Amino acid sequence: MIVPVTGVFAAVIGILLLVLSGQVVRFRLKYKKGMGITDDRDFEAAVRAHANLVEYAPIGLLMLAVAELNGVPSGLIYWSGMMLVVGRILHAWGMINGRGGTHWARMLGIVLTWLAILVTAILLLWNVWQVYAG
Repeated sequence: MIVPVTGVFAAVIGILLLVLSGQVVRFRLKYKKGMGITDDRDFEAAVRAHANLVEYAPIGLLMLAVAELNGVPSGLIYWSGMMLVVGRILHAWGMINGRGGTHWARMLGIVLTWLAILVTAILLLWNVWQVYAG
């Protein structure tokens, strides 16, 4: 089985992960800090933006893939995936540009990410209900 819609979103999130990893490595080299952070807010924001992607993206992508494999209409998966990807990009951008503080992009990114996970969870439950209760 193939999951082309999820595959595209996984690729974009993979590229975002590499970009955020590069930000963290840049600070680690600058401060010669292999582990942990310094008191530099920008360093801390870069680490948290990277970590937050790693915390949320896997479950979102896994849910999208399961939905796609289970036959949820690809248009619904597409829109959920777009919310996830746009949410993760906005969150990272807002985290870094807001230096870890309140930033409109960070807040909107959180809302879109949570909404994507919620919508995908509902799609998965609806799909299972249709298959086994129908």
